[in-house]
Amino acid sequence: MKEAGIKKEWKKFQKLYRFAYMSEVLKEFTKKAQKKAFDKDHRKIIKFNISRYNDAVIKGKKQYINLNLARKRAEALKQKAINELDDYLIEFEGKFTQRGGKVIWAPEAKDAIKEILSILKKHRAKNVVKSKSMTTEEIEFNEALKKKKIDSLETDLGEYIVQIADEKPYHIVTPAMHKSKENIAELFNEKFGTDINSTPEELTAFVRDLLREKFTEADVDVTGANFIISDIGAIGLTENEGNGLMSVSFPKVHIVIVGIEKVIPSLEDLDLFLPLLATNGTGQNITVYNSIISGPKQENEVDGPEEMYVILLDNNRTELLKHKIQRVALNCIRCGACLNACPVYKNIGGHTFGTTYSGPIGSVISPFLCGVRDYKHLSFASSLCGKCSDVCPVRIPLHELLLYNRNYFVRNKHTNGFERLSMYGYKKVMKKRSLLDMSSGGMKNFFMKTFMKKIWGPRRELPHIQAKSFNKLWKEKKELK
Repeated sequence: MKEAGIKKEWKKFQKLYRFAYMSEVLKEFTKKAQKKAFDKDHRKIIKFNISRYNDAVIKGKKQYINLNLARKRAEALKQKAINELDDYLIEFEGKFTQRGGKVIWAPEAKDAIKEILSILKKHRAKNVVKSKSMTTEEIEFNEALKKKKIDSLETDLGEYIVQIADEKPYHIVTPAMHKSKENIAELFNEKFGTDINSTPEELTAFVRDLLREKFTEADVDVTGANFIISDIGAIGLTENEGNGLMSVSFPKVHIVIVGIEKVIPSLEDLDLFLPLLATNGTGQNITVYNSIISGPKQENEVDGPEEMYVILLDNNRTELLKHKIQRVALNCIRCGACLNACPVYKNIGGHTFGTTYSGPIGSVISPFLCGVRDYKHLSFASSLCGKCSDVCPVRIPLHELLLYNRNYFVRNKHTNGFERLSMYGYKKVMKKRSLLDMSSGGMKNFFMKTFMKKIWGPRRELPHIQAKSFNKLWKEKKELK
């Protein structure tokens, strides 16, 4: 077949391959990654914002005499909690319900939404305030309430900024990390008519005044939880703005949505986890507001909700729990340190991942939480530099888990026919010298340019293969002697 004919047939195959095997999620990921990686403004903003966190974290870690010992203890405690998850969750439920709280088990996101809407309907709620919750993003809480014409307002400053911008959070800890102070000033000018030259302090004061009224008007508040404290039947909530505490204090109903992996065995464990979370997340010795909430207000209490619900969300966490190696990813305390360290995250941005949890931890857990078929590519979108593992406060070997994921996907045939055929052919050729040396460099270069050009990407130059292999050159050299 002539060269032109080969190229024509290959283009047909590529078109068929993309249609048959490349999911819409992967197409979108590739498109966004290519665009964001070459966005100089994005690079500048992220470099500046993450550098401020990194500087703070270096200072924050100085509070530890032996940081590695603290990390080892945290790792052991979280691993114990995950290995005995059912026992600790049942203990939590028993203690929490004794104080008048209600526990709801939600196997899937749709179950959580159904229960939440039922609670809101029962209390005829029209206004909801929300604070400190990535799990609500995971189950698309705001979208569900919008369909029912129920107003759901984010009260954390970063979450509020991305909400009014009609965006998803960019970062686990810092939702608006992708925005500069100038971007935010422009956004507020557009939405509220504030001065376009407003300082961050002025904008913060503006939001504070706006939200104060919303807290008092809300029928229900919804929060996440940083920890499920098993032995006392309580949830732990950590924050820096006080909005979580405010949202719990005024509305009559408090709903907590929390992933089942957030459990810790004992109240005493907080003296280890609270500083680790703060130090690795924001560089603080400890966050400003740390609340322990063990149920609705009691007879002798004046503050707090009259009813309190805790929705324990599975949503495929038990799918991850089945894997003896990858299950260690459930130890994560959501500090965001691995995102700040990751060169891939800093280049392609949080939104590119297309999942609630981005960065290295997201690349490990999202295929199991969201579906291997559509999200397995995240485990391959990594440099495997290992920096994420180095900074993790609970010593999750993230870069190793990414490799285990890749191995698992290949062994279980979560790859397309083209990939399997390519690797089969590559293995056969590489294992046999006669096949490797069979064609000339010119033929190999032709096949490279014909079959590999698009796979290699538009910005990378294909390597040029010499006419003679090293093996042939070596033999010729030996013959000359």
